[in-house]
Amino acid sequence: MSEQSTDLRETVRQRYAAAAVKVAEGGAACCGPQPVEVDENFGSTLYAADERDALPAETVAASLGCGNPTAVAELREGERVLDLGSGGGIDVLLSARRVGPTGKAYGLDMTDEMLALALANAEKAGATNVEFLKGTIESVPLPTNTIDVVISNCVINLSVDKPAVFSETFRVLKSGGRIGVSDVVADDTLTPEQRAERGDYVGCIAGALSFAEYRAGLEAAGFSDIEITPTHSVADGMHSAIVRATKPVTADTSSEAAEPADACCGVNACCTPDESSADPTLTVGEAKTASGCRCQN
Repeated sequence: MSEQSTDLRETVRQRYAAAAVKVAEGGAACCGPQPVEVDENFGSTLYAADERDALPAETVAASLGCGNPTAVAELREGERVLDLGSGGGIDVLLSARRVGPTGKAYGLDMTDEMLALALANAEKAGATNVEFLKGTIESVPLPTNTIDVVISNCVINLSVDKPAVFSETFRVLKSGGRIGVSDVVADDTLTPEQRAERGDYVGCIAGALSFAEYRAGLEAAGFSDIEITPTHSVADGMHSAIVRATKPVTADTSSEAAEPADACCGVNACCTPDESSADPTLTVGEAKTASGCRCQN
C-alpha cells in the first residue's frame, strides 16, 4: 500500500473513531447521544421511523451511511449477512432482526472505538445472532463461500483499494450469493479531480467511483446481474445509489465450505470458544462477540 493510501486510511479511521467516541460520551450524558451526521443525505434519517425506534439511541446516532442497504437486500430467514464497515452496528442489528434466530449477521470494522460501540449496542438490543470482527474490507477475516448476502452503507467509496473489496466480497459469498450496497457514485462525465472539488475523501465524495467504473469493478471480480440505481443527489453529479449484484451459481459446489456441527460462531475458521467472554475487561482488539466467542484476525 502506498504512503498516500496509508494516510487516507488513517484519516478515515480517525474520523470514525472520533464519531464513535462522541456518541459514546453523549450516551452517558443526561440529554442522550446526538446524531453525528445531520445532513439530510446521510445518516439515520434515511431509515424508517419504526426501524430507528426499535434500536438503541446510540446505534441510531452513530449512523453515517448514505442509504439503507437492509431495505434493498431482501434478507431472508436463516441467512448469513456480512456488513462491510459496520460502524455502530445499525445495519447489523437490523439485519439480525430480518434473518431471525436461525440466521447470523456479521459486522466488520477496522476501528476499535466503533467496535466497542457496536458491541455495547448489540448488548442493549439483546441481539444474540450477531458477531463483530476487526479487520479491513480489503481483507475479510472469514472463510470462502460462507456468506449469503453482503451489505455495506457508504463505506466502499472510502476504500483505498476497491478492486480488493470487490474480490473479497466475491470470495466470501456462497454460489448464488448477492450484494445489496448503498454507496456514493459519480456521473461518468466527472473526472477524479472534479469529484474531489465536490467533497473530500472522508466525506464519501472524492473516493467515489463512477457508474461505469463501479460496474467494471464488479464485473472484473466475477459478479453478474449488476444493477446500479441512483436514489438521491448528494452533490453536483454525485449520487447515493443502490448497488445489487450476484455471484453466479456454479454447477460444482464442492469447494463450498461445509459448516461442522460444532462450529463456533457459525464460521469455524474465524474463532474459537472463549470461556472468558463474560469478562467485561476483554479488549475490543480481540473482537469479543455477543455470541460468546473471541474471533481471531
